[in-house]
Amino acid sequence: VLSDGKAFPPLPPCQAGHGGSPRIPAQCRTGRARSNPYQTNLLRDGVRRYLQLPADQTVLILHAKVAQKSYGNEKRFFCPPPCVYLSGPGWKLKQEQIKARDLGEADFRVCGYMGLDSMGSSLMETQKLSFEEQPDAKGFSCAKALYISDADKRKHFRLVLKLFFSNGQEIGTFHSKLIKVISKPSQKKQSLKNTDLCISSGSKVSLFNRLRSQTISTRYLSVEGGAFIASARQWAAFTLHLADEHCTRSEFPLREGYIRYGSVVQLICTATGITLPPLIIRKVTKQYAMLDVDEPISQLHKCAFQFQGSDRMYLCLSTEKVIQFQASPCPKEANRELLNDGSCWTIIGTETVEYTFSESLACVREPVSPVPLITALQLTGGGDVAMLEVQGEYFHAHLKVWFGDVECMFSSPLRCSQEPQVPRVCCPRRLCLRQ
Repeated sequence: VLSDGKAFPPLPPCQAGHGGSPRIPAQCRTGRARSNPYQTNLLRDGVRRYLQLPADQTVLILHAKVAQKSYGNEKRFFCPPPCVYLSGPGWKLKQEQIKARDLGEADFRVCGYMGLDSMGSSLMETQKLSFEEQPDAKGFSCAKALYISDADKRKHFRLVLKLFFSNGQEIGTFHSKLIKVISKPSQKKQSLKNTDLCISSGSKVSLFNRLRSQTISTRYLSVEGGAFIASARQWAAFTLHLADEHCTRSEFPLREGYIRYGSVVQLICTATGITLPPLIIRKVTKQYAMLDVDEPISQLHKCAFQFQGSDRMYLCLSTEKVIQFQASPCPKEANRELLNDGSCWTIIGTETVEYTFSESLACVREPVSPVPLITALQLTGGGDVAMLEVQGEYFHAHLKVWFGDVECMFSSPLRCSQEPQVPRVCCPRRLCLRQ
């Protein structure tokens, strides 16, 4: 997405289309005829410079799918805390441009605030974010003190991230995906009829351990330096896959469906691709692993992970290390095994939303938001009648679509069913949107 600095108000949420993909509202899917030649040439030169050296700026927001409501004076902070990562060469380039323009700006950095979308109320709590540079050059920050009180009666909400440079120049406003509000983790046997709280194969989850229910003792399963660790600072999202328990580890075919206790699963770090050996997920009740429970897993349930084929060995943390712990059998109850504190994990589904844009060609100081999000591309027809349907969110009528350095054309007269015409190209080209 290439921005020339013009800001437009967000549009209403897109309606779901076939297959659950968000469809662009009529005002998003209509467009304009080709720009005048002078303007088109200027834009083409800018697009070509971008294609030669893409100065992308990416904002990545990680957050949980559900949030537990706080009652009275208590504050149940969101766990895991929402995290923000800034990546791409465009951040450094933009900062250098502003430094050159604003002489005397010594301590120049990206700042931000995160809170709940207020929905017109005065209940919004915001938290200031300070970004620190990681070894991989990404900026990182997390909002550890966000919560939703019982005065807020909504069943769903979004997080709102506002970013700006330390000189006061606004970068933009970015939203999370919808978060479901729950009163407390379900203690009943979970039914697949309530799929909102179930965890499906292929979905992303976070695992954390909290000793004696103390927030300060919370540690998250994460990956650092190619190894699994228990971090008190950062958490990682893992793709949780169902696997065929009768296959060897080298084969490990994946299956669809909802995760049940007693299933063989595989945890894969979404950031690094590093995976743990096949694990059997067990329900935990009063620090006992239940061996005969096969009900669906629910959000914020306590669970344990037994290494498949091992002699009662479980995934466990010891301070910052991730180790194996051997559970003790229960002579009087063969369906139970006694665990230690470090072997009991809380599981929760997570979401990721990623915004990528480039301000390297912009000369003005307006926010880049709303940044369009493309969720699907559908090509129909061919030759001179090829049409591309672009599905997504935060689209508006002032966007232009480019295939590489070729600006696409919209049909005339404008119609609600309008899609951009695909130009003839001799090689694959990069799709760009420009505000």
